[in-house]
Amino acid sequence: MAEASDYTKALGDALKARAGWLEQSELPKLKESLRLFHTGFASLYNLFIKKRLINEDPYKAEAKIGELEVPKSTPFASESEKMDQLSQRLANYDNQLDFLVNFYQFSPEFLTLDRIKRILGLVKYIDWVSLSPDSQSIMTKAAAEMTNQIKIGSDPLTMSLISESLSNLNKTISPIMAQLKNLSDYQREHFKLDVRDATAGMSQAEVSNIALVKKKFAQYKPSAPFFAELVEEAIREDFTKEGPALRNEVLKKLQVAENKPKIEKAQVSFKGILIEGIQTLGSSAGTLGEMLVKLDFNQALLENKKKSFAEKIKLLLQQAFNKEPDPIIYDLEYIDPVKSIPVKEKVNFNIFRGELDKKVRTLTPMGPRSGSAGKMEAMQEDQLLGFLDRTVRELQNLHKILGAMDDFFKTEVDRVDRDKIRGIKPELGTIKNTLLKANAKRHEYNAQKEEEEQLKRLGVNPVA
Repeated sequence: MAEASDYTKALGDALKARAGWLEQSELPKLKESLRLFHTGFASLYNLFIKKRLINEDPYKAEAKIGELEVPKSTPFASESEKMDQLSQRLANYDNQLDFLVNFYQFSPEFLTLDRIKRILGLVKYIDWVSLSPDSQSIMTKAAAEMTNQIKIGSDPLTMSLISESLSNLNKTISPIMAQLKNLSDYQREHFKLDVRDATAGMSQAEVSNIALVKKKFAQYKPSAPFFAELVEEAIREDFTKEGPALRNEVLKKLQVAENKPKIEKAQVSFKGILIEGIQTLGSSAGTLGEMLVKLDFNQALLENKKKSFAEKIKLLLQQAFNKEPDPIIYDLEYIDPVKSIPVKEKVNFNIFRGELDKKVRTLTPMGPRSGSAGKMEAMQEDQLLGFLDRTVRELQNLHKILGAMDDFFKTEVDRVDRDKIRGIKPELGTIKNTLLKANAKRHEYNAQKEEEEQLKRLGVNPVA
């Protein structure tokens, strides 16, 4: 009995240390890996919509999620219904991943075995590592077919986006699996410790009765899930000849490597982090250019319908005498992202178009393939940070106005012409993902600088 008591105490101490390690080290990594995974999928998802391989789900933004649920992966009802069902499933999948990385609680207590299973189901919903049209998985096969269709005749920018998205998805799988395994090991042993606490004082014969243990456990932890196979593991560890070896193996598995304080901090290129963030924003130039073309088309469609014959003659005379045309003012409405209230704003289309065109010309040289990294290396960190902050704010404002303008064109044009309007929702999604990536780099930079400052306050001189 003393031996069992000693092991229970040792297991409790090991689990406490393990929980601290998970909280401080593994769970932040898991969340970041899942965020990168979602970014990779969201980029592909927006491409699928843009290329009309799936439909945009009109109810996607209204979906309410209380707990993670893996979307359906059963065969489609029929070939004629495939596109609608695939569109709904992928919209749901994107929502589930968004809920996971933005609203889920990442703590050892919250991420139970059931929730780990749900996360695992989402990660394995589509086999991105073995993406093939010959896959036996319905969803993997569909994703592979659509990805291959996009690649046919695509421009270099689209091919680069596909490659980056698949790379993000593939390179995050292994770390996510490893981090979920660490979390699962912790939860399994924690359950067995709870079982031991619940059955303290019971004889070996009583503990060997799984039904009796289940009843006792239900009294100890009402509504908690019960795992018979883990109880059997605990019985083997506590009452069999190989028990001591099994218990030692458990403690060894839970052991946390001691973190010895480092006198010197490994060299970190803070400037490199900022440059990556700026290059990420630079990659949005092509997408903004595509939106510009669509806006011009939509504006022309709307204005030509609105103008009377006399107004058209007036415009021709203004052009003939090189006079400035009358300003085009649109009354737009959007939801303020900070206050969450409706905002009405008058926007001069020509001025806004000029700002958008200027932003395209500014961002184009900043792209990852532009060779601008050398010039940015010559800049000071505060200059790079200022440019990154300013460009993020400007791009966020453009994104807000562009979204409102997209809604405006769709509602203001004559009903018979609405099918002609060129929507920009997929491009807006791409810009949103770009902003998320750039902000992630900005946060990473700030975290590195804060860590450097903390080391200095502790009297440790980080390597510059």
